[in-house]
Amino acid sequence: MKKELLLACSLCWGMLLNAERMEINTFHYAGPYPVKAPYEVDTVDVNSEPWKVDRLLKTPLSLETVKQGKLLTADALPVVNDGYALHLLGFTLENTRYGKAELKVEGVDSYQVYVDGKLCEDLKLTLEPASHQIVVKYLSAPDRKETPELSLDTEKEGIFTLTQEEGRLYTLADVLHGKRYTDVEVSPDGKYLIVAYRTTRVGGQTTTTYVVRELATGKVLAERSEELHWMPRSSDYYLTRQGVAGKELVRVSPSTGIETVLTASLPEGSFRFAPTEDYLLFSLVQEGPKEKKEIYEYVDPDDRQPGWRDRIYLAKYDLASGLMQPLTYGYRQVFATDISADGRKVLMMVTKRRLEARPTTLYSLYMLDVHTLESELLVEDDGFISNALFSPDAKQVLIAGSPESLGGIGKHVKEGQTPSMIDTQLYLMEVSDKSVKPLTLNFHPNVMQTVWNKADGKVYFTAENRDYYSLYQMEPASGIIRQVEVPEDMVMNMGVSSQKPLLAFYGESVSNSHRLYTVDLKNLKPVLVEDLSKDILKDIRLGKCEAWNFVNSRGDTIYGRYYLPPHFDATQKYPMIVNYYGGCSPTSRNFESRYPHHAYAALGYVVYVIEPSGATGFGQEFSARHVNTFGDGVADDIIEGTRKFAAEHPFVNDSKIGCIGASYGGFMTQYLQTKTDIFAAAISHAGISDHTSYWGEGYWGYSYSEVSGANSYPWKNKELFVDHSPLFNAEKIHTPLLFLHGSADMNVPVGESIQMYTALKLLGRETALVVVDGQDHHIVDYGKRFQWQNTIFAWFAKWLQDDPSWWNALYRPKSL
Repeated sequence: MKKELLLACSLCWGMLLNAERMEINTFHYAGPYPVKAPYEVDTVDVNSEPWKVDRLLKTPLSLETVKQGKLLTADALPVVNDGYALHLLGFTLENTRYGKAELKVEGVDSYQVYVDGKLCEDLKLTLEPASHQIVVKYLSAPDRKETPELSLDTEKEGIFTLTQEEGRLYTLADVLHGKRYTDVEVSPDGKYLIVAYRTTRVGGQTTTTYVVRELATGKVLAERSEELHWMPRSSDYYLTRQGVAGKELVRVSPSTGIETVLTASLPEGSFRFAPTEDYLLFSLVQEGPKEKKEIYEYVDPDDRQPGWRDRIYLAKYDLASGLMQPLTYGYRQVFATDISADGRKVLMMVTKRRLEARPTTLYSLYMLDVHTLESELLVEDDGFISNALFSPDAKQVLIAGSPESLGGIGKHVKEGQTPSMIDTQLYLMEVSDKSVKPLTLNFHPNVMQTVWNKADGKVYFTAENRDYYSLYQMEPASGIIRQVEVPEDMVMNMGVSSQKPLLAFYGESVSNSHRLYTVDLKNLKPVLVEDLSKDILKDIRLGKCEAWNFVNSRGDTIYGRYYLPPHFDATQKYPMIVNYYGGCSPTSRNFESRYPHHAYAALGYVVYVIEPSGATGFGQEFSARHVNTFGDGVADDIIEGTRKFAAEHPFVNDSKIGCIGASYGGFMTQYLQTKTDIFAAAISHAGISDHTSYWGEGYWGYSYSEVSGANSYPWKNKELFVDHSPLFNAEKIHTPLLFLHGSADMNVPVGESIQMYTALKLLGRETALVVVDGQDHHIVDYGKRFQWQNTIFAWFAKWLQDDPSWWNALYRPKSL
């Protein structure tokens, strides 16, 4: 009995040692706001309740006013002697770890407490990491000379801090909520913009709005919920809507708002306007043969994908007559890529399947005359081309494709290397003789969005430039490429006027959200039109983000960057999280992404982002290192970079380093743990554990293998597919490893995590598996995104901050 009593006392003493009492003596104060008792028409209300003085506490009062209130100490709070009054006390409670605390309000009888704007009935608070705005609303009365006394009893010492500092910590809520751009288009005459906005509200509701803006004045001329686009020539915009008799196509003048119905019976299907504005080019879908629901046959590996049997064909819809003329017929897919300026010719790509050789999908590029329906073959059965655009006079065609396109004339890799199929290059074809020249042979960035501008005859495109999305101008005749200097790291989307030298784009940078710009194409000077980031980041404190590159043991410069906590102190030691993709693309400098790095840094971590070998944007030779390596070289870069970064930065606690990646990055997380013990915790989201099973089961398993394992197959290359699979090296893993996966992931099936989790369980290793129900490869559901992200934060807190409380709150320990 004595032993049990001593143990109980010891435990209680331990809890007391970890607890903390925080006296709150300084507040932002707003008030007093005099209130009066109402005139009593009756002695009771509709619920037979008599009026009481404390009902005055429920008088509506904006809590926001406390932010502009005076900064007062507790002994300086005003006392009201001549009637009733409401008062607001506000303070900021900040925690970078999950924590529990009890708020005590003494000295007043009638009060309410609001935490982050919500009325809190229970003052035993459980708070996720953030800057929390606490407001105490209290009622004073002439017969009650009360002064509030506030304190906070915390479960653990050092979790919470009281701060009067301006701004607050950046959280996932800031990533998800607010207004962002989704599209921008310039009118042909360069006078107007159409800007599409998506607004996400607290709770997950989203709305999309299209705004027509006059550039000269900045005036908003229209704001509509219908999708808006410019007519290609006349600088009117158009929309579709449901009319009385059917679907209407409506033309609208931006200056007057006058509407003209072009057709009241628009067929269903996606379309684009011909540059001549007299017809619409439709891409229509013919449904393929159906199978029984209860038992069915697959006729192709891709037949598992919904809609794979359906086929797209082209049709011309004449606006004057309403005649829908089919342009193509057959069982192969047909995609239109461009229409000539005179409306006469259409560039189209026709697909062809052949599973026996790489690439398994071939494309033939045709030029189709929409009047005669005669076609001219430009490129036949090339599985490496991806897009094509007409020159303004239609005498040339700009073709986009990988380095192996068009016989490999754009290939620039070492002997024995296979280029990455997604490292996009540009080629110029002369229609007259089909001759082709590569335009980007010695250009390292990976080409993305491309426009051949009719106004000045130049090509404008965005490209992955290392971890940036940069904007470029190219002279097609000479092939000279010039980078357009803009204030943003990431040019997300652009539109070009077809009649004036004007371009518009929106972008973001490593430490700011969306901003909208125009660029004068004569002097290439950008002008800020609108700054959404200003509102998104209002009152936010961000830590610094700095570049950090190193030369690896093979002599390559490996690029990267790191993020610091907002209250960074170089004399302290911080845990670190390493983020990477490790696949065929860089981890770009997006401010808001699947892993918002500033949100991680706000929790007290240093975040190191590395761009290892194999990513596009660094040149063909660099991206070719992704092919037939399955982690080799990439893992070496990540391990070497992590070690060097920690060694060069004394503020990193090298015993508390975690790592995280998704998809191929999830595979890299698992693979890294078979190669090193430098990580104290690891997270794999939707990662590949067995290349042989992923190759056959994932919707795009075998086709992605055309990129990552060109001409390699499980039955031909056991060393690559088996020996490089983490599952077959599971016994080497000793790092606590969390597996996250969507239950409906069609890219990397959830079994990839299940089998690796099972292996580690059988080996007795620290591991966990969390499945997000109904989610695919990305976690996009609003509520589930929060839970998924908190799971990540809690796992790292458990292993990198030695604090399992958040994890145990989310996933209560079970006796099973």
